[in-house]
Amino acid sequence: MRAFESTQIFFDAAAEHLNIEPSLREALLMPSREVQVQVTIERDDGSLANYVGFRVQHDNSRGPMKGGLRYHPQVDLDEVRALASLMTWKTAVVNLPYGGAKGGIGVNPSKMSKREIERLTRAFVDQIHDIVGPDTDIPAPDMGTDHQVMAWFRNQWEKYHGFNPAVITGKPVEEYGARGREEATGRGVGSLTVKLAKRLGVKPAAAKTAIQGFGNVGTHAAKFLYESEFPIIAVSDLTGTYYDPNGLNISEVLRHKLNHPKGLLEGYQHCECLPVDALMSLQDVNILIPAALGGVITAENVDDIHASIIIEAANGPIDPEADAVLQEKGVTILPDILANAGGVTVSYFEWVQNRQHYRWTLDRVRQELDHTMNEAFENVWQTAQQNNVSLRIAAYMIGITRVRRAAELAGLTS
Repeated sequence: MRAFESTQIFFDAAAEHLNIEPSLREALLMPSREVQVQVTIERDDGSLANYVGFRVQHDNSRGPMKGGLRYHPQVDLDEVRALASLMTWKTAVVNLPYGGAKGGIGVNPSKMSKREIERLTRAFVDQIHDIVGPDTDIPAPDMGTDHQVMAWFRNQWEKYHGFNPAVITGKPVEEYGARGREEATGRGVGSLTVKLAKRLGVKPAAAKTAIQGFGNVGTHAAKFLYESEFPIIAVSDLTGTYYDPNGLNISEVLRHKLNHPKGLLEGYQHCECLPVDALMSLQDVNILIPAALGGVITAENVDDIHASIIIEAANGPIDPEADAVLQEKGVTILPDILANAGGVTVSYFEWVQNRQHYRWTLDRVRQELDHTMNEAFENVWQTAQQNNVSLRIAAYMIGITRVRRAAELAGLTS
């Protein structure tokens, strides 16, 4: 199933509960603008390389559009369209004054030099600089990009438009970035995992957790949960699944990853090493956190899942068919548009600081993040209880209602 089709299925399920007529559903789902550009750069060996870049701007009813910039071989228009839509509902769920957007380039950055990635970023900015900006569309890091890419992006954009660091978020702290931005998504995942487990009556010692994907989000989620005394019994990256039924020493695992030349888990020996896909089917897992690519839980492997709680740290990790099976089995799923909203929340804080030319302390960023995420969780939980729906449908109901109301007040719908 295509990514946007999956998003539409979840959207339609929530729209049914809200009694939204088909024509308005179409208006709320349809992106405002889709841009596809050719990005040509000179490789280090002097040859030319051509790539396709995208920027989809979904909705600006509630404010400037906001969304990450992804460098990955699987990036295509359908995926970017789906992720832009998710950002609209995500920012609405946590009640940020933003709409949704997303961008990306179909490229494998691991096969490029640092200078080639810089040239790629600057060439992409040359193509889209006139449709992004601090009052229209504010990019941020995503898979395959980081604070350095954001710094290049900002520098190139400012060559056209002048000094304005609010054009992009996720920048280095030295370049007007926010303290705590790098940890934000993972910290939000960790804090809501703790909150959901408590609400379900699951004590930390009994909450054996597995994290699929040990990149930025997975590592910070693992650190937060480990410090909260949740046993992390398995983590995985592209080199395998690293498993200890008694709980991994996450401090030691993180130290190994930091010292690995490619930032991988490869070579970590203080546990059992299993195949990459083994993590999803571990029988002693209570909480499963997919924190890598989307579409990893499908109709083909859903019966192998034994966890009773799933936290969607990645975007769209569960296909609709698999979601239906998991709901039937009584699995509690914290949806992506709430679970991983910590990143865009702190991006909002960064944008606010840039607009005010003022810098917050790390303690204030964390305090504001925890408050925002907790308030959003409570709203979703109460909506789910009152309407007897899943947390996913409840989150979509809140997001859609807020976007619809903003559109109505602006006179865009009747």
